[in-house]
Amino acid sequence: MAAAVSRTLGRTLPAGKKISSNLATPSSVLASRPLSTTSNLKQDPTLLQDKQNGFGFIRSNPRPDKPRQVGVTEIRGPYYSAYGKRHLQDVLETFGHHVDGLKFSGGGFSLMPEGRLRELIDIAHEHGVYVSTGGWMEHILTQSDAMSAVEKYLTKCKDLGFDVVECSAGFLSIPPDDFLRLVDKVQSMGLKAKPELGIQFGAGGDTSAEELEAAGSSDPSKVVNLAKRFINESGVERIMIESEGITENVKSWRTDVIQNILKELPAEKVMFEAADPAVFNWYIREFGVDVNLFVDHSQIVQLSCLRSGIWGMADTFGKVVSYR
Repeated sequence: MAAAVSRTLGRTLPAGKKISSNLATPSSVLASRPLSTTSNLKQDPTLLQDKQNGFGFIRSNPRPDKPRQVGVTEIRGPYYSAYGKRHLQDVLETFGHHVDGLKFSGGGFSLMPEGRLRELIDIAHEHGVYVSTGGWMEHILTQSDAMSAVEKYLTKCKDLGFDVVECSAGFLSIPPDDFLRLVDKVQSMGLKAKPELGIQFGAGGDTSAEELEAAGSSDPSKVVNLAKRFINESGVERIMIESEGITENVKSWRTDVIQNILKELPAEKVMFEAADPAVFNWYIREFGVDVNLFVDHSQIVQLSCLRSGIWGMADTFGKVVSYR
């Protein structure tokens, strides 16, 4: 039987399958738009930036203005702890300069009243922070009519104000071409796709180290090769690297995997999940202030101090510098 070809997405589909016709914007166009909602947001300078009346006389590592391509920090929204607009407003009014993205992990945002979710998204945008879904796409793909479910999911995410849709498959087995087709679908609807890749099957659910070890892990080259396809073929701006199996829920860290990823991929195209102080301290120590990291909202102060070079742990205190 002849295969049906989507001219818009440029990928081959099994006969009888169709992709919705409302795919208007090619990924090559979207790829030029930064992963940020506001490029020149006017913000009050921090005390450390204020050379006349603040602490600007103290040495620190300068941060590039938003939208950043390096040194990007994405923080976790309500997940392990619930919070609403007052808490988020407090975080962003005090540390918004240091926050680039807000991610609603898993599908927890679907349990919120729509009005409350929109409030959080609006507050993030007011502070020049892009808003991303978490890996709930994995659940959407298990629906009986996945094509229709994905279409409706993306339509609602765009309506709610999400900027980025994370596409992960830690619990799923999906062919690479199908994964790329999914990313193309996200991009075509005016959203930014952020594929999440990792070496550990079953990652994303806070599974124990013993269970993950029993499930086995993939060769790091699989992550690298797929990431290259996302970047080169779909114009993806940034890949999220899942921490489970690398630095989370493992008996020993797989630093070799991290080194291999950064050897093969441009650093600005990669973001590492690092929601543990020891982990993000290691990343900054090993790769410097420009490494892109995802942390918990409660860790933004500690990470920002580390990036700025004004505080640290025993192995990073006074040692994190830049030359620019």
